[in-house]
Order: sequence, then structure tokens, then C-alpha cells
Amino acid sequence: MLAAISVEYIVRLEQGRARNPSRQVLDALARALRLSSLEHEHLLRLAGVAPTPPDVATRQMPPSVHRLLERLDDVPVAVYDATWTLLSCNRLWAALFGEPAGGPRRNRNLVWHLFTAPADESRIVRTSEERDAFAASAVADLRAAAGRYPADTELQALIADLSQVSERFAALWKAYAVDAQAGDRKTIAHPEIGLVTFDCDVLTVAGADLRIVVYTAPPGTADADALALLRVLGTQTLRR
Repeated sequence: MLAAISVEYIVRLEQGRARNPSRQVLDALARALRLSSLEHEHLLRLAGVAPTPPDVATRQMPPSVHRLLERLDDVPVAVYDATWTLLSCNRLWAALFGEPAGGPRRNRNLVWHLFTAPADESRIVRTSEERDAFAASAVADLRAAAGRYPADTELQALIADLSQVSERFAALWKAYAVDAQAGDRKTIAHPEIGLVTFDCDVLTVAGADLRIVVYTAPPGTADADALALLRVLGTQTLRR
């Protein structure tokens, strides 16, 4: 009843007499059995039906990621979608980088900001070589996302607009490199606590294609002390 499939057909499946169930039947069974996305994908493969990828990148945070963000309140944490658009961040992230931009989603896109905003607007300190390497990696990551979500019109519009406004992006896009953003050590020039170096880790949420970016500092270091000061300051400004 839950799958809207006849009892007779279910019996034939169980007995191995129905050997080629359709994609619609398999999807209905997966819903009725409350399979996870990974289990659903596995079922399709076992039945010889290639899983159909989602049309667009996920732009919703599952409840588990919301809970994780609430628990990790003593280090800067942000959640991005597959296009590197900021979905959410905690108060320490806002304290470190400033409050997220309002308005259209594109205002919170890391790649758009990287290629359209002046370099001195970023609080991340990089050499010219590091900036070039990060830009190449960001474009390669975006190309990988475009390959996974070819029907995502918002992503396609982002790529088209970046190609128009940035010759640098257009040249990197034509290189056809595919990569994924990885963790690194990053130095931040904060207006209140000065230069602070963090370990930056990028964690991927399985099944959702979200990226959780976490900044930490080794215990007992000056960077850890600066992070502790940032927890106290929050988004306040010291009086001088």
C-alpha cells in the first residue's frame, strides 16, 4: 500500500520472477522502506539502474548540520553549498570575517567575491603565489560542481557572469581543471586581534554535498590565545 505496488508484484520480486523492476518501482519501494539516500543509491545499482543525480546543488542544511553548527560554538565554523555559497555560520565566524552579506545569494558566494572584490577587502593574508593557487583551486572545484549539476541554472549563471566580468576567471575556466578545495593553514588580519594563523579544515557532508569549514588553533599557542580573545570580543569593537 505504501509503495502503491500490488501484492502479487511484490511476491514476484521476492521470488525472483520479476527481474527488471522499473526505476519508478524501485523509487517507490525505497520511499516505503524509508531507505537513506545511500541505501537508495545502492538499491538502484543492485537492480542495474543507474542512479539519477539531483538536478541542482543542495541549498538546504539538514537538521544534523544545524545541530553540529550549534555545538561547535568555540571555533569559527561556516557551512557552504557545492557552489561555495555561504549557507550559515556561527558567531565566531562572523566575528573573524565580519557579518555575512545580505541580499542576493551571490553576495555570499566565495568564488564570486574572490574574482570581483578588491584584494584588500579580504582579511586572509596571502602571497601573490598563494592567491593564484587558491583561485585556480576554487575554479577547479566550481567546474567539478558544474559537472555534477549540469541543470543547475543558478550555477550556470554564476559561471557565465564570472566569465564576463573577470578575465582571470575566464582563463582559469578554460583550463578545464577539476579539483576539490582542501584544508590549509590561513593567516587572518583581524582589525582587533591582529594577525592570527589557523588550521583550516574542509569537511564534506556525505549525501548533501555541503562543506563545513572549521578554523582551529593548537592549544597553548599565541593563536589559541587570540581565538580566546575573539570569543570574548565577538563582533564588538575595542575602544581606543
